[in-house]
Amino acid sequence: MDENTRAIVQGITGRQGRFHTKEMLDFGTKIVAGVTPGKGGWEVHGVPVYDTVREAVEEHDANASVLFVPAPAAKDAVYEAIDGGIELIVVITEHIPVHDTLDMVNYGIKRGVRIIGPNTPGIASPKVGKLGIIPSRVLKEGHIGMVSRSGTLTYEIANELVVNGYGQSTCVGIGGDPVVGTDFIDVLPLFERDEDTDAVVMIGEIGGSSEEVACEYIKKMSKPVVAYIAGISAPEGKRMGHAGAIIERGVGTAESKIKALREAGAYVVRRISEIPKVLREVIGK
Repeated sequence: MDENTRAIVQGITGRQGRFHTKEMLDFGTKIVAGVTPGKGGWEVHGVPVYDTVREAVEEHDANASVLFVPAPAAKDAVYEAIDGGIELIVVITEHIPVHDTLDMVNYGIKRGVRIIGPNTPGIASPKVGKLGIIPSRVLKEGHIGMVSRSGTLTYEIANELVVNGYGQSTCVGIGGDPVVGTDFIDVLPLFERDEDTDAVVMIGEIGGSSEEVACEYIKKMSKPVVAYIAGISAPEGKRMGHAGAIIERGVGTAESKIKALREAGAYVVRRISEIPKVLREVIGK
């Protein structure tokens, strides 16, 4: 997200679409159009609504989309956005079947489109706006990059940073499903290259291996990474919250992730309140 992001909202006429469109507009986001089939000609908070993504792109030169579309229709909506010329797609929707997610992520890769999510709170760059549902009150312009698997932990830790004098350069929720379009290993290099980012806060959780995969890149980073892993006391074989948050046969435990991150050079904390303290030690006030 930057000053050139011109976004549409797919599903803008629904209850969630309407509510969060206003929140995004109030935060300064450039929302140029909405899309709901059959509702072309409507307006939502002053934003014109079209029947198709292609119409919205042609009329407003849009290049990003945020989806508030029910799970059964989400894959078709993502395909339509990709075919319509959208370059960045944020999929808020949860409960999308894994096979549908595999299809749309694979199609996005083939077409060179960045997909964030599904089951994500979205992305926010306080300088320019947000696409998604991250509460505006926990965001403040600053120099800490945030990347997280958990929505609620994103909000809690973002707020912890703000009350301790730190703001965010960009905050990315990658989503809590077993398959996501953008993972830690995709986001960390962007923060490493970003001139506005001085340090990265990485929020992981039990299940899967995305944190361990990211460790190979963390070893090469020049910027400090402060990591928190949720689920230390989670039992094996029981899903905890997210579809992807499950430990199976000893793989994906909090302790295994913490060990790998420490060995990669990340500063791992056990409590959220420790994050600002570590940041003060590694980058100052």
